[in-house]
Amino acid sequence: MDLVQTPRASVAQPSPADVGDVARPRRARGLVNEVVESLAASIREGAIPPGAKLPTESEIVARFDVSRTVVREAISRLQANRLVETRHGVGTFALAPQSSGNFQIADVDFATVADVIALLELRISLETEAAGLAAQRRTEANLQAMQAMLDAFQTSILEDSDAVPSDFSFHMEVAKATGNRHFADLMTYLGTMIIPRTRINTASSAPEGRLNYLRRVHGEHEYIFNAIRNQDADAARAAMRTHLANSKDRLRKSQPDAV
Repeated sequence: MDLVQTPRASVAQPSPADVGDVARPRRARGLVNEVVESLAASIREGAIPPGAKLPTESEIVARFDVSRTVVREAISRLQANRLVETRHGVGTFALAPQSSGNFQIADVDFATVADVIALLELRISLETEAAGLAAQRRTEANLQAMQAMLDAFQTSILEDSDAVPSDFSFHMEVAKATGNRHFADLMTYLGTMIIPRTRINTASSAPEGRLNYLRRVHGEHEYIFNAIRNQDADAARAAMRTHLANSKDRLRKSQPDAV
């Protein structure tokens, strides 16, 4: 059974199995995602059928040119998403992909830039309408909560933070302002992983630099807030759509070789 392997330039160095935890510390997350994505695809496409034993840890180390730590984390993620099970002393075996039909977005669904962009496309549909409803239904309490998140975002920028918590919380407050709990429930389910910066450090890699990048995001949030405050549903929808479309564009530009 052949697994997809992303080519990597050969560099003279100690064996990944020997260097362990210190191997490529800055790329560890990306390497884990590579292994998870490839193994998950092999299981879902039937290259590794249900009940089949996965390659050994040593074989995966050699095949993907990664450390044992990376392989163990990748297997842990696959276990969490019920794609494999490990029988101690025997090995790791593929499980049948779940086909219950229930909506689910798991950690493994964020393995690549393309996955994150796909979620942004979902968010454009969902949050554009949420912004319009929020403009029609918002209360003074909703506006105060949104303003608090804008202020927290601004503080995070000045404190050299990635501002992910306040970014997510602002979008959550917009969802709450719709008066429809299902918008907020879905946002709660998705959590902070909907913010691309939790997966890819777009702020640090932005051509204009981290500070200007986050200031631009903050400005887009302010446009959304002002439209909601003014109860202009059309302007709120337009501002949210522009913000999320810009997020998708910024992500593509930050990772040109990945999409």
